[in-house]
Amino acid sequence: MATVLYDTGINPSLIRARRVAVLGFGAQGRAQAMNLKDSGVNVSVGLRAGSTSRAAAEAAGLKVAEPAAAVSKADVVVMLIPDETQPRVYAEAVAPVLRKNGALIFAHGYNIHYQRIVPRPDMDVMLVSPSGIGEHVRAEYQADRGVPALMAVQQDASGNARALALSYAWAQGHGRAGIIESSFREETETDLFAEQAVLCGGLTHLIIAAFDTLVQSGYAPEVAYFTCLYEVRLIADIINRKGIASMRESISTTAEFGDYTRGPRVIGPATRTAMKELLGEIQNGQFASELEREVSAGMPTVKIARVRARTQLIETVGKALRKHMQGSG
Repeated sequence: MATVLYDTGINPSLIRARRVAVLGFGAQGRAQAMNLKDSGVNVSVGLRAGSTSRAAAEAAGLKVAEPAAAVSKADVVVMLIPDETQPRVYAEAVAPVLRKNGALIFAHGYNIHYQRIVPRPDMDVMLVSPSGIGEHVRAEYQADRGVPALMAVQQDASGNARALALSYAWAQGHGRAGIIESSFREETETDLFAEQAVLCGGLTHLIIAAFDTLVQSGYAPEVAYFTCLYEVRLIADIINRKGIASMRESISTTAEFGDYTRGPRVIGPATRTAMKELLGEIQNGQFASELEREVSAGMPTVKIARVRARTQLIETVGKALRKHMQGSG
């Protein structure tokens, strides 16, 4: 079982005594930089001169500088730019000016685990990975709550990396919800697997397949949309609050019986075999290599898939229904 830690015993002064540079101002960058500022941490944001995010960061009361300038003055550098651009930015703007005996913090272990980034041996290298999107991380912090997070140490040059990582997690509000001790390998591989098998790949393809099955059998697309997509949120909310077993006991007997007897036919041996195969591709680096080739080629697979996705019936029907619901609500 993993160790789960909370705010008790964490030393906030460790991160407050450091100058922190956050690279990136997307959803996570904005949330984490703002949380650091509100936690009394000396934080700056590293953004290119032409970045459209500079005005927003400055309007939020944050100090902004060119990435290399921000890094050169920082004791702790937080890498919150997209995974695919991190190696280039690290090589060009981070590594040449990193202070000796400094610290690096990542929100996702991808580039460290797959050795796309190899920090100097004098650096502390840590992971603080929120279990939530940036907007949620910020909203929960502002509500005096927090989202859980995974924490790991890859490189402990100072002998104090774990304590500093926990202090950073405290500044994000994670200690209010729970900080789970993990590793860069575990976080990376489980995160990729969950995205592919459940959260994105599995869920979206399951919804679309169910929608198409109903429509092709003569049922109204609008009815199929509500039963196969809209109600997913309702079930997910119950599972999040009560767990799977209690969700099953909260729904109708008809739905519960169908769950037990028909669910295993949808998610059967073939699906489980496919899940083991894709996990193996994550573990052996095949997926990372495929992604690297995709990015280098200009994202052709992603671009084609986006166009196809936009033209699917479930999207056109859903767009019209959502517009009406939002307009009337």
